[in-house]
Amino acid sequence: MVLALTGCQTQKAAPAPPPPEVVVTPVVQKDVPLYNEWVATLDGFDNAQIQPQVTGYIVAQTYREGSPVKKGQVLFEIDPRPFQAVLDQAKAQLAQSQAQLGKTKLDVDRDTPLAKERAIAQSQLDNDIQANLAAMAAVKSAEAQVEQTQLNLDFTHVTSLLDGIAGIAQVQIGNLVSPTAVLTSVSRVEPIKAYFPISEQTYMKFAKRINASSRRDDMESPKDAPVLQLILADGSTYPHPGKILYTDRQVDITTGSIRIASSFPNPENILRPGQFGRIRAATEQVNGALLVPQRAVNELQGTYQVAVVGEGNKVSIRSVKVGERSGEEWIIQDGVKPGEMVIVEGLQKVRDGSVVKPKQQAGAGSGAGASTGTAKGA
Repeated sequence: MVLALTGCQTQKAAPAPPPPEVVVTPVVQKDVPLYNEWVATLDGFDNAQIQPQVTGYIVAQTYREGSPVKKGQVLFEIDPRPFQAVLDQAKAQLAQSQAQLGKTKLDVDRDTPLAKERAIAQSQLDNDIQANLAAMAAVKSAEAQVEQTQLNLDFTHVTSLLDGIAGIAQVQIGNLVSPTAVLTSVSRVEPIKAYFPISEQTYMKFAKRINASSRRDDMESPKDAPVLQLILADGSTYPHPGKILYTDRQVDITTGSIRIASSFPNPENILRPGQFGRIRAATEQVNGALLVPQRAVNELQGTYQVAVVGEGNKVSIRSVKVGERSGEEWIIQDGVKPGEMVIVEGLQKVRDGSVVKPKQQAGAGSGAGASTGTAKGA
């Protein structure tokens, strides 16, 4: 009898397991901007290669490499002695020509009244006049030669062509340089330019807004122009916003993209030519978008699904139509309604029709992070 009772107890059904615990968050409806990102290359707003205009030996470097310089500031000095000697010779030739001009002028002044009185032949006065004209031409030629040699002497002081940051010197003291040599470069980096390519399709979509600034003489961006953000190589966002300046004249036929030039303030000279970064801009806004976290969306063979917890904590697996991404959230175009609860953690525990124990996600419903998007490539 005892054995029979024991067997009946073991055949009783085991108690049902408790519903799985999942984390849910509501579908949020709000206006969100859509961001695009492009790879950008920085360059000086103006760039100048510093080259000598005369041939000679470098005798001094008068600037500190990598430091700010002013327009007209002397950066290098070329040995001036050969040019000073040529200038002195040209001045002596000018003095000689001026003396000859003085003599011929005296001859003309003396012989003019004598020729009127027929005391001398008219041909002698004619010769004096021609000699005076030739002496005047010689003086002008000598003056031009002095001016040219003075310029060459001045060119021994190689100056900066603009205000900016001077680069590392490409020559050393004692090097023989000629007008084909590049001594250094100077770039104006406040503001600084950033170039980035966009696809032809993106350009056609926003051509009117992009080109609006190119038609303005004051180089100010139109009011509806997108504000540009610069993401630096370390992942930080540059604190000063930028603006679009102009577009290139043509589409690159090899890449199908067109280059855009933008500018960013650079008061601390942090940005330098040659740096890489990413340009981010909110190109459009979706009004009344339905947002769910990206981790709530399950992609399976090109289709997208979310798990919605409804009445009685019952799970409904729904196919949804997704739109653009905005930050860590996804815009759902069809398949959910505002306020519905979707599962963000524990998706692997549920199936369609199962009952769950929902737990509200911390901070859910605030839509935090929806306005700061990682961009989609163009």
